[in-house]
Amino acid sequence: MTPGPSAKAPVARGSVLILGGTSEARELAARLASAGQVPFVSSLAGRVANPALPAGEVRVGGFGGVAGLTDWLRDCGAAAVVDATHPFARTISANAVAACAATGTPLLSLVREPWAAGPGDRWHEVGTLQAAAQVLPSLGRRAFVTTGRQGLHAFAAIPDLWFLIRCVDPPAVPLPPARQVILARGPYNADAEQQLMREHRIDVLVTKNSGGALTAGKLTAARELCLPVVMVGRPPLAGVPRCSSAAAAARWVEQLLAASQPAGPGSAGHRGR
Repeated sequence: MTPGPSAKAPVARGSVLILGGTSEARELAARLASAGQVPFVSSLAGRVANPALPAGEVRVGGFGGVAGLTDWLRDCGAAAVVDATHPFARTISANAVAACAATGTPLLSLVREPWAAGPGDRWHEVGTLQAAAQVLPSLGRRAFVTTGRQGLHAFAAIPDLWFLIRCVDPPAVPLPPARQVILARGPYNADAEQQLMREHRIDVLVTKNSGGALTAGKLTAARELCLPVVMVGRPPLAGVPRCSSAAAAARWVEQLLAASQPAGPGSAGHRGR
């Protein structure tokens, strides 16, 4: 039986650690659980009140920085780490790189492909939320912000703008005075997104380039409504092997563990004479 979410869930030695609560992380966990050949544990940061739990063993909560993650990898004899966190989860990704380097643990980055602007899109690409806040007043007066609850303070001091803010959980940071907060979890249908934007008379969309199909409906809606989009670009990727699908990550895990298995009786070193 799968235990409930806990930072102290039992972990088999030699397990693969899956970092992240993304849809890709859950799909990878489901694939490994279905194959039944690889022990693994999924680790969720615990920032969402009621996360969608993946298959298999689950732990919830931080490791305590690089040192804590390094100790965890050593104590559990982790076979590998798959970083399937959100593309903007800079801290845990950097910690994973450092901890895996310190322990010699193989690391794979599973990160979905970013969105790309197409015909009809009116994107204004920026590097940070602060830069988004600076360009926003020149583009509209009623903004739909879908950047998550972290970093919303960047928009708190912008005068003369009204904000529709969508988050999974209630934000707990300084917010713009003229605002409405809606709590919702994707996926989001493009038609429903367009209706929402019309209802609130939105004239500019602000989002992060998270990629993936689950939340791309807002981009389709903005294109059809001819609205400008302030698109916050991703942080630089670490120089580690990476893939963009759970299927590819599962193959990487299986091949890695197969290559690390000791030679069996049928190998060249154990053939009969």
